[in-house]
Amino acid sequence: MLITNPAIHPGEILWEEFMQPLGLTAGRLARALGVPRTRIERLIAGKTALTVDSALRLGRYFGTEAGFWLNLMVSYDASCAQNDPALTRAVAAITPLAEQGVRGRAA
Repeated sequence: MLITNPAIHPGEILWEEFMQPLGLTAGRLARALGVPRTRIERLIAGKTALTVDSALRLGRYFGTEAGFWLNLMVSYDASCAQNDPALTRAVAAITPLAEQGVRGRAA
């Protein structure tokens, strides 16, 4: 199944909902987080994935849970994957276990 509107990249959320309203530049945020400025620039441009390291740092700085940032990344990745025709075909070709008549083993 193709999704027409992919999830928003976490970098866009970072820029639109956090940095821009607070007047934060990539350089200022990077210094506060102790990371290279280019990491923030690539993240807000959607050119790189958000890492666990970055999620922990962003969570600490903005007072959010790291899981907030990680869930944004997982949602974005899943949305992109569901829009990949080759992956969609490969997944559709898998026969679900429930349709195979396989029963659980007794312990």
